[in-house]
Amino acid sequence: METDCTRGEAPVNNAPIGPIGPLTTLPAGTRLLHIGPHKTGTTAIQGALFAAKDQLPEHGVEFPATTRHPMEAALAACARPAMMGDTVPTDKHWTRLLQQVEATGTRTSVISSEFFADAPDDETIARIVDQLGGERVHILVTLRPIAKIMPSQWQQYVQNGLRMGYENWLEHMLRKAPYEQPNPSFWRRHRHDRLVERWIRAVGPDRVTVVVVDDRDRDGLMRTFEALLGLPENLLRPVPDTANRSLTLAETEMLRKLNVEFRGNGLPDELYSKLVRNGAVMHMKNACSPTAEDVKISTPAWAVEAAGRIGAEMVERIAAMGVRVIGDPALLSALPAIPAQPGPPAAEARIAPEVAAQALYGALAAAAAAPVRHTAEAKSRTVHQTSSKELVRVLGHRCLKKLRRQ
Repeated sequence: METDCTRGEAPVNNAPIGPIGPLTTLPAGTRLLHIGPHKTGTTAIQGALFAAKDQLPEHGVEFPATTRHPMEAALAACARPAMMGDTVPTDKHWTRLLQQVEATGTRTSVISSEFFADAPDDETIARIVDQLGGERVHILVTLRPIAKIMPSQWQQYVQNGLRMGYENWLEHMLRKAPYEQPNPSFWRRHRHDRLVERWIRAVGPDRVTVVVVDDRDRDGLMRTFEALLGLPENLLRPVPDTANRSLTLAETEMLRKLNVEFRGNGLPDELYSKLVRNGAVMHMKNACSPTAEDVKISTPAWAVEAAGRIGAEMVERIAAMGVRVIGDPALLSALPAIPAQPGPPAAEARIAPEVAAQALYGALAAAAAAPVRHTAEAKSRTVHQTSSKELVRVLGHRCLKKLRRQ
């Protein structure tokens, strides 16, 4: 396949500066594949690209996706399961995205999903690269310090059904070999040196760019993408997204305890997706903004120090790989400040009544879209003749049956 690469790499005015000097624009016709991983600014950049979707073609760039985040396509490409209770992704999702990419012709295009970081093996990665355009593909990896990722990733796992408390989870991830339970995806995504290495084997170091995200520069990632894609400065703007905010400690603990009850009663996963994650949690995020009084998830000092050591190892290995690095790699091993008086333990976390009310309303609103009718079997027994556990289980299965009909 011939491509229009006559533009070559040219310096961009006001471009971010990396260790190798001013950042240069990727060749015209590049298919930029942003693989995340999770919790490294992916949602922000996806929202900005999607919001500017109609302006990008004026500058020779396409965002070939019909949604902000083609998650189902990425999951299907990597043969990974969906979020708990969500629709199972199929090859049709991936094929549709490939068709949209192919339709961009010789123009530059950008594809972004953090779930590409979950690709299980070299064969899968090589296939993804080949199907997206082979030699036209350039890999972009965005990185943040592990110490900052851990609390965000834990609460995200809780939003997908995890029942383990934060400190116990840290013990498993950092102290209990082989460091895979209860979430084997964590180090698959966040052992960043190995992640970069896997994709280098598919495209070579010359076609991999690593961006170290600096949380002090809120728009830095936007400016980096503009420079790489040859876009005018400030075309990409942050899009408010309250639904993507992290949960507070109290909110996470409330949800974690709900997960324990949910699993203990044997309710179906589809019900969790509909009523909990996309009902209660989503409405709570949209309706309630954290305040100064809300306690954030606090990482103990020993875990912060362990994360710093791992970060230092990763920086050293990535530096020897020959990839382009944008930003300050030292940030990946820097230790964040630990509060002199850490927040209360999970057992003392208390959720505000209005937050609990919004969560309950979100679940009720989601359930209202699928009203449950009593069957003859249910009418034959009164509520007082049925155990609470059985009532919950029956209600759950009836809600699920109604949801499936819709």
